[in-house]
Amino acid sequence: MPDKTLPAAFEETLASLENLVSRMEDGQMSLEEALSAFETGVRLTRECQQALQEAELRVQMLSRPDGDPEPFPTDKTGSASGE
Repeated sequence: MPDKTLPAAFEETLASLENLVSRMEDGQMSLEEALSAFETGVRLTRECQQALQEAELRVQMLSRPDGDPEPFPTDKTGSASGE
């Protein structure tokens, strides 16, 4: 049975990040609150990136007939081409 917690955790983390960005864009935070929010945002962004990388690897493995992953071409920043 597939593990449903990873997508749910990703969606929750992404929603938290979006909420945080929205609050920061309101401009009603003090400098200390904004710095703390920024730190939290960086952590949430990294968590989302990690989840996406893991999902990409799973897709690569499932897409290969021999089961060996073949990396997607990436640009110099390490993100997938076409983004």
